[in-house]
Order: sequence, then C-alpha cells, then structure tokens
Amino acid sequence: MPIIESTYKAPYFFRNGFVATVYSGLIRNVNGLIQKRERFTLSDGDFLDLDWSYSEEKTERLIIILHGLEGNAQRHYITGTAKLFNQNHIDAVSVNFRGCSGEDNESFRSYHSGETEDLRQVIQHILDTTQYSEIFIKGFSLGGNVTLKYLGETTNLPVQIKAGIAVSVPCFLAGSANELHKFKNKAFHDKFKYNLKTKLLLKSNKHADKLKVADVTSIKTLYDFDNLYTSKAHGFLDAQDYYKQSSSLQFLPNIGIPTLLINALNDSFLSSECYPVKEAKNNSNLFLEMPKHGGHVGFFQKGGFYYNEKRALEFIKEL
Repeated sequence: MPIIESTYKAPYFFRNGFVATVYSGLIRNVNGLIQKRERFTLSDGDFLDLDWSYSEEKTERLIIILHGLEGNAQRHYITGTAKLFNQNHIDAVSVNFRGCSGEDNESFRSYHSGETEDLRQVIQHILDTTQYSEIFIKGFSLGGNVTLKYLGETTNLPVQIKAGIAVSVPCFLAGSANELHKFKNKAFHDKFKYNLKTKLLLKSNKHADKLKVADVTSIKTLYDFDNLYTSKAHGFLDAQDYYKQSSSLQFLPNIGIPTLLINALNDSFLSSECYPVKEAKNNSNLFLEMPKHGGHVGFFQKGGFYYNEKRALEFIKEL
C-alpha cells in the first residue's frame, strides 16, 4: 500500500501554491551545469535535441529527464535534477521534445502529453550507443505523464530501466484541462496559449497546406489549441479523444518497476483524479507522495536543490 507520508515542509512564504510555482519557473537559478548537445534523428526523419551532462567519474548509471509543456532542457527544474544527479555519480540526458530546443522541428506534428514513441526511440538509441546498465526516467508535468504512460503501456521494458519518478503530473488530462481553464490559472493559461500560438504560426507558414493562419489566430483557449492542432496533427479525433487516450491514469495499474509520483495537494493545475490513491494502493510498484504544499513543479527548499530533486535521488538510492 505505497502511499508515502511526505516529509516536505515548505517555508512559510512558499506554502502559497502560486508563489511556489512562479518562483521555481521564473526566478530560480541553477548555475554550473555543463551540457553537451546531441541531435538525434527520429525514424520519421524529424529530430530531437538531447542535452547531456556528466558525472566527474565514469558511471554506468543514467537519468533521462523530460520537461513539461513548452519547457526545454535548460529550465531550472531540469538542470537542478541533472546537476544533483551528476554530483552523485549519475549521468543525465535532458530531452528537448520536438520543437522545444529553440528551433522548429521539421514535421507538421510536434509533441504532446501521450507521445511515448519518441521516448521509446531515445531509449533505444541510448541502449545502442552507450553502456549504461541502470537507467532511470524522471518527468515533470507533461513529461511526467509521458513517463508514467510509457512505463505502464510498455510490455517488454528494457531491463536497464530500473525506476521512474514523476512530478506534478496531470495524469487525468481532461480534469487538468478543466482546471487550467479556470480563473485561478488564467495567468498560466494565457502564457501557455501565447507561446503555443506563436510557435503554431511559424508552423502554419511552413505547412500552409495543412494549417491556415486564420485558424491559428482564431484560437482563444488551450482547449481550442488541442482541438485544432494537437488532436488533428497526432491522429486523435478531437481534444477530448486526445485527453482520453493520452492520460497516464489508465496505465498506472500496469507499472512494473518502482515508480515515485509526487503531486502537491495545492497544485492548481491538478484535478482530484490526478491523485491516484486507489491505483497506488493496488500496485506495489507505484509510490504516491502528496505533500500539502509545493505548487506545480515548485517544492522550494533552501540550499540550492529542491525537495523533488533530493527526493528523487533518495528514492533511487533506496532501490
């Protein structure tokens, strides 16, 4: 019955979920991490940029890190994890999803909350070109949903993959979408919408036969974006079909390796369904931790590294 009693104690100011979320996303700085970029060509001819960072000592352990919606491998929640793991003799590869590394991808399609095939190809590439014997996957928000879905839907998981960690995960996408459209999240909703529309306008110029500028400018909400583009570009009927098929919640019962899910109870992005208590109680491999505070990908702690980073390392050391 792996419901974990959280030890996270947020400093007073950071008990406010909005403050924790904004500080982590916009104000935090992580310095001193050196990343080396590798461009990886996918089977459809498109590309992903992988940003590697290394332990000072040679190691056979690696963590794969996946960012959230409109993030990238330079976001401080990514580099914080990479830096801490590098300091503890674990290499890191931070994956930029399609179109997220500062350059538009080649294809009309891009990335989404349920896109596990690209991750599958990255893992196979790593297995084919390196000698890592222990691989861990850590995903944040959208990347956390990808992580959980991959671990739960993959029947023949490579033996090198030993554990998963997922942080602030909207594992029931329809519920999370509803939360993002509420007034309490208007600032976040509008920022996501602006960034996504800006990138989609560039894509409409490159793929004018598939997408009209007028369609892009008509987008008023994230739901509109998913209905117009995310669903259609990735083989779903509409936004609701995309949410239904891509939610990791339905795959949690099938996870067969130790996996830690950390979702703060004051995460304004998450609906009640995103706290899978029943699934954790019924799966000895799924460890659910629900801190009272933390916001969305927040979890501020003094001393340089944040709680979710130290907790992830602790979880792996306990294996």
